[in-house]
Amino acid sequence: MNISFIKSNQKKEITEKLKEIYGISNLPYLLIESGKEKIRAFSGSLSKEEILEISEIAKIEVVGGYLMRQEGVDDLRLSFDAPLILQEQITKAIVEIDKDQFELWIRGNDIEIKAEKGNVILKYNGDFVGCGKSNGLKIFNYVPKDRRLKTTIKSQ
Repeated sequence: MNISFIKSNQKKEITEKLKEIYGISNLPYLLIESGKEKIRAFSGSLSKEEILEISEIAKIEVVGGYLMRQEGVDDLRLSFDAPLILQEQITKAIVEIDKDQFELWIRGNDIEIKAEKGNVILKYNGDFVGCGKSNGLKIFNYVPKDRRLKTTIKSQ
């Protein structure tokens, strides 16, 4: 797999964009770009050389966690787990949802709710529950298929 390490000037640009979108101002990780615009974060003690050596013999997903995807020059979409990792810093693009909206969301459905256009982080009952993209009237669901609840919603 082809990987590259994100240089400090590019990391600074990413951090500035994350601050603008989500309020995130610090990424204390080594950032690694791997296929399909995916950016992974690594906080271990391996050197860049050791990571490259590992990537020659194994999938790079064994090093670091999937943090975000760069979808174009100015569009950074956080991964499903990133809001939990960075929750202390997130102050913007938060959309509070209610129980009914959460029940739909966690099952992979888009939810109709007015919000600023762009990437958003959903919060339910004090917890971050995922990321989506808003067109202003609807938030499109990005919960990974393997993380969705498979049960049907119980009628009340």
